[in-house]
Amino acid sequence: MAKVELRDICKIYEGGVKAVEDVTITVEDKEFVVFVGPSGCGKSTTLRMVAGLEDITEGELVIDGERMNDVPPKDRNIAMVFQNYALYPHMSVYENMAFGLKIKKVPKDEIDRRVHEAAKILDIGKFLDRKPRALSGGQRQRVAVGRAIVRHPKVFLFDEPLSNLDAKLRVQMRAELSDLHLRLNATMIYVTHDQVEAMTMADKIVVMKDGRVQQIGSPLHLYNHPANKFVAGFIGSPPMNFLTLGIADRDGIVLTNGAFEVRPPADGRGEALKAFMGKDVYFGIRPEDLRYTEEPGENTIPAKITVVEPLGADIHLWLSVGNQPMVARTGPDHAFKVGDTVNFRADMNKALFFDRETELAL
Repeated sequence: MAKVELRDICKIYEGGVKAVEDVTITVEDKEFVVFVGPSGCGKSTTLRMVAGLEDITEGELVIDGERMNDVPPKDRNIAMVFQNYALYPHMSVYENMAFGLKIKKVPKDEIDRRVHEAAKILDIGKFLDRKPRALSGGQRQRVAVGRAIVRHPKVFLFDEPLSNLDAKLRVQMRAELSDLHLRLNATMIYVTHDQVEAMTMADKIVVMKDGRVQQIGSPLHLYNHPANKFVAGFIGSPPMNFLTLGIADRDGIVLTNGAFEVRPPADGRGEALKAFMGKDVYFGIRPEDLRYTEEPGENTIPAKITVVEPLGADIHLWLSVGNQPMVARTGPDHAFKVGDTVNFRADMNKALFFDRETELAL
């Protein structure tokens, strides 16, 4: 397969609008890398520059050691799977999968072998004679993936391929694409706005915002060690809670809003907070790191329940801490009611702290 390198890539449209700015990413051979971020963050534009569907304004794209900036899309040996499948409605599944090979004048018997091989991998052999309109959304997506597989490309590109599918099918297709990556041993770049897809599928995640890379790392590294408040809030479901708290000295550093106080762990984070004495910082705690307790005590946060979301094994409690929102994930062992005031003990070893001005992690 191939190693893909983006070196200080920029995309600037007319009027000086910067869609992508100084993006530097290395996708190693056989790696599954996911670009994730909110709509308009530049992730799809970056993918389209790799595919050759968008011109690169500045920087270099290198695949397998070869500069690709001026190489036409058809000569990059890349296959792309689109959000809307992009199948020819008048062609059968077989014809859709074979079309690109016919254009390249691949011998008939080789086309037939590749199509049937891909159909077997994707379990769509029985659909080869059907037209796309006779297929479900998941089946059409498999055909689109099959059309990419038969080309034997160096790199697979996926542009939000599961966004048109229902929730249950998305979960199934996530597993199938992860399995496909292992079976093909391929280099894959995948774009999504869904952080759950990123967390469950990626070897490496690239978090983007406003055309810039915020952080690159493994799913668990980004979850446990976010570089800034944006990454901390984007990775994880439900997202991390952020409370604005002041720093005070009560026989050691504490964070407080007047109604309660929590004490940071005895590590470097507590030391870093000393520089913010008398100022406010963002206190970050994930919903799963809050434990319901009937008695107030050390590191407990009193909160009023505003919404109860029962999800079977879990309950999500949407809370109000003063005038600040918070969500906690808890079990179904207690009869929580809207309007009740409850206490949650924060696991301060899992807590994170962020500079109010730069939003960087302390």
